[in-house]
Amino acid sequence: MTQYIYLHGFASSPQSAKAQDIHQRFAQIHTQLTIPDLNAGEFSQLTITRQIQQIAATFPDDSVPITLIGSSLGGLTAAHLGQRYLQVQRLVLLAPAFGFLSHWLPKMGEEAIQSWQENEYYPVYHYGEGKSLPLSYNFVTDAAQYQENQIQRPIPILILHGKQDEVIPITASRDFAYSRPWVELIELDSDHALGNVIEEIWQAISLFCQLPESGKI
Repeated sequence: MTQYIYLHGFASSPQSAKAQDIHQRFAQIHTQLTIPDLNAGEFSQLTITRQIQQIAATFPDDSVPITLIGSSLGGLTAAHLGQRYLQVQRLVLLAPAFGFLSHWLPKMGEEAIQSWQENEYYPVYHYGEGKSLPLSYNFVTDAAQYQENQIQRPIPILILHGKQDEVIPITASRDFAYSRPWVELIELDSDHALGNVIEEIWQAISLFCQLPESGKI
């Protein structure tokens, strides 16, 4: 029996609208979807490495296949988990944060980045908490080591990405899929949140994962 795990995005939580919507749809077809809290009670020390280690520690024995569904930074984390762990046999990536630092840091500006380096922490708005929380600069130095060219394991990968994504441009997913024939990219008329296309997302997930029918809410 495949185990399904959902990885939420950066500065988000298991209670995000998209995570809860997909969770309810899985429940309707009597299939468990686990949604761990990647904040791990300490958002300030978040790193991609910590996320990878946290999720890998929850994997069951090697005989159980795993499908990861990852949103934004959770999608990037899922992709690297899929590269490292043979147990992961399928990936669904929702607006994955490929090239995350190259898209995020320029928007901050050089002064803000320099201040972050000097002060070690920088306030980041956390959507799950509804307020700004300090984030260690270790997040940046750690994230720099996770490059898309490392992800070469040919497992089935479905990417759903909005053509109007204002956070991670769709070209990031197009470039990723172009050189990997095992990747299916579905382009949606949406932004980074993908909030207006949840039905299309569910239909694509159901087909890709060969789930039982239903799941409409």
